[in-house]
Amino acid sequence: MTRLLLGAALLLIASYAQADTLRLAVTTSFHNSGLSDVLLPAIKADTGLDVRLLIFGTGQALRLGKAGDVDALIVHARTAEEAFIAEGAGTHRTEIMYNDFVILGPSSDPAGIAKAFTAQAAFARIRQAKTPFISRGDESGTHQKEKEIWQSLASEPDDFGPWYLSVGASMGSSLNTAAALNAYILTDRASWLNFGNPGELTVLFDGDPVLFNQYSFLPVNPDRHPHVKRQAVQQLEAWFVSDRAQTLIDGYQINGQPVFTFNAKDTEP
Repeated sequence: MTRLLLGAALLLIASYAQADTLRLAVTTSFHNSGLSDVLLPAIKADTGLDVRLLIFGTGQALRLGKAGDVDALIVHARTAEEAFIAEGAGTHRTEIMYNDFVILGPSSDPAGIAKAFTAQAAFARIRQAKTPFISRGDESGTHQKEKEIWQSLASEPDDFGPWYLSVGASMGSSLNTAAALNAYILTDRASWLNFGNPGELTVLFDGDPVLFNQYSFLPVNPDRHPHVKRQAVQQLEAWFVSDRAQTLIDGYQINGQPVFTFNAKDTEP
């Protein structure tokens, strides 16, 4: 009887421990920024939740959500997010914070993109000059933004030729490739500020509203995947829209520069 009671107690403890663990898929750019190192300890202290990160590009993160392999996501590709909700894979979308994308290139700027007035014009100059350009090529939020700009120029990267290199890699690896080849690249500002191997790369274009970069929280649909931890996800979402989260997100800096701006807005129907 004692062994049975002990076994039952251990199972109960294990179930509580499991209930406090939440699987959160996040983008590589969110993780590369270093912000998660600030937020996760605070979440643990404030809520008791043990948040386990799975770090992928937005496309792969959304696929994990559709399969029910995570409980929630933080991603940054609005069109794909809205499709995820529309097909019932997620319950709703809550905006949390934003920063922006920037276009990097060698300081010599052979395509002259620093003279452009729009991101579209900057990409057009790169295409015309046929200077090396690195694409993540992984359906991440950054890659989707890049494709959006090329599409606005009625351009198809598959037809570009050897100057356009799709690497199918994370933001950090893609930046390393761009630095090694003195190539142009689109990146989120947080990843750039936290990048330790810039070589001759510098920010040559920014400030176009089209480069706005929104990060949102998406709960996976527990009606479709009953093992999803509904209450833990609700608790985490409540934390992400709290004053505590705003203080940490707005206060986070890299080399003295603010990285994200909190703009929590619940768009749940």
